Amino acid sequence: MHFESIFFEDYIVEDKRTTLGRTITETDFVVHAGHTGDFFPHHMDAEWCKTQPFGQRIAHGTMIFAIGIGLTASVINPEAFSKGYDRLRFVKPVFIGDTIHAEVTISEKSDAKKPEFGTVVEHVEIINQRGEVVLVADHILLAKRKETTT
Repeated sequence: MHFESIFFEDYIVEDKRTTLGRTITETDFVVHAGHTGDFFPHHMDAEWCKTQPFGQRIAHGTMIFAIGIGLTASVINPEAFSKGYDRLRFVKPVFIGDTIHAEVTISEKSDAKKPEFGTVVEHVEIINQRGEVVLVADHILLAKRKETTT
């Protein structure tokens, strides 16, 4: 991890980056359940899950979001900050032992309300070891401009 100043003008639509992978563990399930209070049997009860369509415990969608987005956090950019996420979808289940990585594509740039900033949208796909998209979201950034437009 390092600091790097990336201004609105530096973002290029369709630029793409891919993160390293991370294997999801049973410990991840337990820790996330403890943090959130979500102890639903879909995530925590292996025997009950054997009777369900997926046949095994499925990861909390919020956990996959948190871990997947965490994988993208490799550069500290003092010129931009996150405004949040839109269009978040849990596309496919993730299981213990699956390895996920993130692919981030700059999908949109536009003016912001304040002229010294621009809005950047990063389309994020979380992908498993089989190449299947398991989660998608659009990350909205507010990035400083190198020069203010008037």
